[in-house]
Amino acid sequence: MHRDVTLGRRFGAITLDWLASYLIAIVFFSGSGTLLERTAHAGTPALIIFFTEYFLLVTLQGASAGHRILGMRIVNFEDGGQPTILQALIRSLLMVIVITAITYDENGRGIHERLSRTKIVLSH
Repeated sequence: MHRDVTLGRRFGAITLDWLASYLIAIVFFSGSGTLLERTAHAGTPALIIFFTEYFLLVTLQGASAGHRILGMRIVNFEDGGQPTILQALIRSLLMVIVITAITYDENGRGIHERLSRTKIVLSH
């Protein structure tokens, strides 16, 4: 049986993933100028980077960078195993629509988890 993951830990992981995505976007894809000017142009590249990072790491390792740092992983809700590629894709697409990642049901599962049939658990 897996222990429940707190909302604080979930928020911390997504924050780390978004900050890393924005940093990469600002450094490599937002042109030149002041930090403020570069930040203004980093939105779309950061979104693409976030989706790519999240999808690839959840597919290959069962956890994004933020999840790993904070001791969590994503599992298939039915059997507790590694998420399938389709589950990782659905979860990743829904994570980009942030509202699905911050809206939870009475069991503590986000919309993105219910629709992708995944669950986040603490790592062993």
